[in-house]
Amino acid sequence: MCSIRQNLEQVTSQIDSAAQKCGRDASGVQLLAVSKTKPIEAIAEAVAAGQTRFGENYVQEGVEKITHFRAHHPELEWHFIGPIQSNKTRPVAEHFDWVHSVDRSKIAKRLSEQRPDSLPPLQVLIQVNTSGEESKSGTGFDDVKTLAAEIDAMPNLTLRGLMCIPQPEDDHQKQLAAFAPLSALFKEMQATRPAFDTLSMGMSGDMDAAIASGSTMVRIGTAIFGARDYSKRT
Repeated sequence: MCSIRQNLEQVTSQIDSAAQKCGRDASGVQLLAVSKTKPIEAIAEAVAAGQTRFGENYVQEGVEKITHFRAHHPELEWHFIGPIQSNKTRPVAEHFDWVHSVDRSKIAKRLSEQRPDSLPPLQVLIQVNTSGEESKSGTGFDDVKTLAAEIDAMPNLTLRGLMCIPQPEDDHQKQLAAFAPLSALFKEMQATRPAFDTLSMGMSGDMDAAIASGSTMVRIGTAIFGARDYSKRT
């Protein structure tokens, strides 16, 4: 069985290879280690291997991990990547550095209002529902620019880009087709937004296609930490 350090090295090598194939500099693709449901010890092993960015889906679990590591590892960057319920915005605003899953003005407004003055603005991404499925989180393509303008007016948020979780596809060409619309919208909006620098898309199964489509941040969990046990989440 490979160690977490070895897994991180393998994932980093895959990012380098995918970037090289499409003529990109691998330094333009950040690795977000998705540590949801994983114990403190696993994250500590990843930290010891040099990983600094971690993604969490569950608020209470994430806050507990942030609290554990913050005193001795203030350099770590914590990203909330799961759906946000209105009654859970305060702990997200008070503890996380980034939120990838902002999909409506109400949530953005609560995050801005509840962000402590002692902390820098919360870095946020708009989650876009690229498949159009009603069961999926994310705002529609037609509403992205309106939501972006609303976030611009919120003093404690900085809009950094877009995020998506497309419908899983095994075929590389279908993966490219799924990423293409968001990639095009990102480039269009980036032209008029200096701080717009993050396109969060791509997971273990579609990372190569995401990088080829312009992703600047891939969210990798199982390939680093192994299979998850959801029965232990909080």
